[in-house]
Amino acid sequence: MSFWWRRRRIFDELMDMMRDIEEMMEELLWSFEREVRSAEVIAPGKPIVYGVRITIGPDGRPVVEEFGNVRRRGRRAVISEEREPLIEMHEERDKVTIIAELPGVEKDDIDVRVRDRKLVIRAEGKDRKYYKEIELPEDVKPETAKARYRNGVLEITVERRKPKVEEEGGVKIEIE
Repeated sequence: MSFWWRRRRIFDELMDMMRDIEEMMEELLWSFEREVRSAEVIAPGKPIVYGVRITIGPDGRPVVEEFGNVRRRGRRAVISEEREPLIEMHEERDKVTIIAELPGVEKDDIDVRVRDRKLVIRAEGKDRKYYKEIELPEDVKPETAKARYRNGVLEITVERRKPKVEEEGGVKIEIE
């Protein structure tokens, strides 16, 4: 297969993926508009915050994550005072890093806790409230968690447990 033919196939696949993402976004926007119109609670003067982040998953398919203060309750939308922040989780060999976007709050307004393998982020500023629970991997050590907040971005790092490795290499498996 020639270089140009492979390049053309890759380009065609990317274009197909972009069309799929565009269709998903259109569907999400129509769905959002219908839900907001039928929402149970719309407080006058309170903002409606809704957004999506689209990434490509390990299987090559698009993954859509919603954030904001619009939640689904069955087929209806509920608008709450608490916003769900945009979250990224990066898993490395020796640590897990969670990044949360919390604009509009001060460092002292943020409460971060680990409870039952869940990281709970709660923040309440004068104009904004945030709340998010994130499932942590099983092999993290919650007592090692460190957090840093700067310019509206909260970064939390948690160490992973290190497997016992023998001198010859590999992980020793105990026989029962």
